[in-house]
Amino acid sequence: MTASTRKAQLVLASASPRRLDLLRQVGIVPDQVDPAEIDEAVLPRELPPVYARRVAWAKLDAVCQRHSGAYVLAADTVVALGRRILPKAETEDQARRCLEMLSGSRHKVLGAVVLQGPDGTRVQRLAETAVRFKRLSDSEIASYLAGDEWRGKAGGYAIQGRAAAFIPWINGSYPNVVGLPILETLLLLKGLGYQP
Repeated sequence: MTASTRKAQLVLASASPRRLDLLRQVGIVPDQVDPAEIDEAVLPRELPPVYARRVAWAKLDAVCQRHSGAYVLAADTVVALGRRILPKAETEDQARRCLEMLSGSRHKVLGAVVLQGPDGTRVQRLAETAVRFKRLSDSEIASYLAGDEWRGKAGGYAIQGRAAAFIPWINGSYPNVVGLPILETLLLLKGLGYQP
């Protein structure tokens, strides 16, 4: 491995403070955070895994143009109820609809992670976590919505916050539900020779 490869910067192509926090928890501190400004609209009949990968690659493409010779890491998190992709809730009504749909059911959280190395090599991983919600009462939903935790969150909830009280069971990566599958991310970085 060359000295220039070891010194290559790591750029996180994300505006998510949760992704940055998760990386820091495992000793990875990006040199730069450069969010991608892309259209994240779901295409007609697009399946959740396809959508997650497409959006993650689009973020990577947008940011790589600004950082040649760097490691660029991008990700997308999707909450899927069957074939349905739940939105990143921006309004209280959107969040309420998400919580009503998730109430008493099991859903999947898909985390697509993509990485480009300094030499242009690209790799990807897709993590899948199953999450079960207890049946929520109207008052529980109203109480949750009264806070602002749901805003901008896929599926209208944050597992690392008050919504933890709604979730009796998960199967798979907890960090994936928070916003970044850490093990998969570390494997990608190691595979391309990234040295923290």
